Amino acid sequence: MSTTTNPDPAPSALAFVPLEANPELMTSLLHKLGLSKALAVHDVYSITEPELLAFVPRPALALLLVFPVSAVYESARMAEDAGVAEYGGRGEGEPVLWFRQTIRNACGLMGLLHAVSNGPARGFVEQNTPLHALIANAVPLAPPERSALLERTPELATAHHEAATQGATAAPDARDDVDLHYVCFVKTEDGTLWELDGRRKGPIARGKLDDSEDVLSEKALLWGPLKFLERGGGDMRFSCVALAGSLE
Repeated sequence: MSTTTNPDPAPSALAFVPLEANPELMTSLLHKLGLSKALAVHDVYSITEPELLAFVPRPALALLLVFPVSAVYESARMAEDAGVAEYGGRGEGEPVLWFRQTIRNACGLMGLLHAVSNGPARGFVEQNTPLHALIANAVPLAPPERSALLERTPELATAHHEAATQGATAAPDARDDVDLHYVCFVKTEDGTLWELDGRRKGPIARGKLDDSEDVLSEKALLWGPLKFLERGGGDMRFSCVALAGSLE
C-alpha cells in the first residue's frame, strides 16, 4: 500500500503502549536512555501567549506537538507528499537523522528520538549509553534498516513501556487505534527548521531561522504548530512540550 495514502504501520506490526505527553515521564525516559540531565522536557502552556511561553527555558532545542489526525490534516499531508520521493538519506552528510515509524503507537517515542538525535541536543547525549549507541548505529543505515534497528533495541521498548504505563491517565492498550499523533520540530546548526514525523515520506525543511531564533520563536511557530492548529477544524486536542535546559 502507498505510504502516501496510508503511512501507518500494519495492524500486525510490533505495538507499543501510547505515550502520554507528560514532561516528567518523558524526561525520565530520555535520561534513562542516556540524555544528559542538563536537558529536560517542559510543558508549553500556549504557543500564542508570550507570557506563558516565558515559562519555558530558552533556547528550546526541540518542540513536540500532539495533534488529532483529522480528515483535513490527512488531505493536506497526502497533497504535500504526493510528488515527493521516499527519503533515502544516510550517513554523516545527512542534514538530519530521520526515523520512519514502523511500530504502532510509538509516535511519542519517535518524536523524542528525533528531538535528541538532531541539532544541538545531540551534543547532550552521553557516551556509552543506549541512546549514544542507537544514534551511532543508525547514522550509516538507510531508513528501512533504521526502523528495523529500533524494533530490535530492547532498551527502547523497556524504557518506553515503563514511561507509558506510569502516566496520569489510564494507558490505552498497545493494539488500540489512537487518532492522536506526535510531530517534532528541530532547528539544526545551519538554522533550518525541520519537521520530523515518521508517518511522512522523510524529513521536511520548513524554512531558515535566524541565529537568535529557536523552535518557539514567532517564525518557527508560524511555520510549524500553528499550521496544524489552522487545520484542526475545531478539535482542540492539541498539546506541546519542549526540550530545553533543565530547571534543576
